[in-house]
Amino acid sequence: MEQEYRKNRIKSRISWVIAVILAVFAAVVAITPFIFMVMNSFKEKFEMLTKGVFALPEKLNFANYQEVIEGNFLKYFFNSVIVLVVSLALLLMISAFASYPLSRFKFKLNGFVYAVIVACMSIPVHITLIPIFKMSQSMHLYDSIWALIGPYVAINIPISVFILTSFMQQIPKEIEEAATIDGCGKIRIFFSVILPMAKPGLSTLAIYNGVNMWNEFIFGYTLTQSQGNRTLPLAVWEFQGQYSMNTPMIMSVLTLTVLPMIIMFIFAQDKLIKGMAAGAVKG
Repeated sequence: MEQEYRKNRIKSRISWVIAVILAVFAAVVAITPFIFMVMNSFKEKFEMLTKGVFALPEKLNFANYQEVIEGNFLKYFFNSVIVLVVSLALLLMISAFASYPLSRFKFKLNGFVYAVIVACMSIPVHITLIPIFKMSQSMHLYDSIWALIGPYVAINIPISVFILTSFMQQIPKEIEEAATIDGCGKIRIFFSVILPMAKPGLSTLAIYNGVNMWNEFIFGYTLTQSQGNRTLPLAVWEFQGQYSMNTPMIMSVLTLTVLPMIIMFIFAQDKLIKGMAAGAVKG
């Protein structure tokens, strides 16, 4: 018994060491591009060529950030914020309304409707570009930030309903039955019981879909034309053409673009982890 205990203890320590090594390696791989980007954003125009791309900047050059902010960057930024906030609000509301009956009610078309929604996840996004482009023109929404909201919501509904339906199915039915005994109707149960208990799942969806919407490029490029109606990913593309010979300036644009998502994740990572953990455990 003692010998077997020692073997298991050694195996446990080896597994722990391997896990730590892999975690450190993954962290280094993930954080190195960000450090490289921030470090080079403070360099002078030709400093990367003369000093090397991995050398520390001689001094912190904030002129790159100042020039970027004084341009059209803030306009792109606020366009992205408006599209993100409105799209996320609509997406979470529609997904919650659809997931509740699919997860709690029993009716004939329940399985069929759910299967159709899940099947929509397999539709390639790019084949919808031309129909959505034509639709935005006919609705007189082309070349406006409002043209992006509909596609962003529609494309992310299938995965959101799929995740949220599974999450709501794990909420104990006894809680809903107790609310029914107290005289609550289905609408009251949804807003007072189901929705508050589904907050971890909604938070996870908000972070997951928020990052995708913030970084979305192809619909923004297709449905907008003027500079005043474009979003941040298009700003990166435009600045790349404008400052093609000034790599530190491009790094400054990239840093300002990813910074809001990093800040959001820092403050919301606990909710993301709780939502993922809660969705993985059967209720």
